[in-house]
Amino acid sequence: MRCVIARFPFELTKNGVLDSMKGVTPEEITGESVVIGRRTYPVKQVGQVITRQDRRDFTAREVVLALTKLGFTCRDLSQSAAPAHGLDPVRRASEALGAPTAA
Repeated sequence: MRCVIARFPFELTKNGVLDSMKGVTPEEITGESVVIGRRTYPVKQVGQVITRQDRRDFTAREVVLALTKLGFTCRDLSQSAAPAHGLDPVRRASEALGAPTAA
């Protein structure tokens, strides 16, 4: 599929995106995200990998439109899962154990 990202034309395919993202470790999600295979990546990270452009050169919206047309599931921050390392270990343990009860 032909698409334009940051004023440059790209010929993208679903298999091409899957191949490009093989072996790439997902970064922490702070905005829009896309599900590729069994992993969820930040949209800007995927855009950088598939276009080889600096993330400041394109918008997340451009990448979301292209990836959606290819059949990938894109989510905004409110739909994304909470970051795995959002709480430090002590707070995570406190949340799991609950608040202390008054004696």
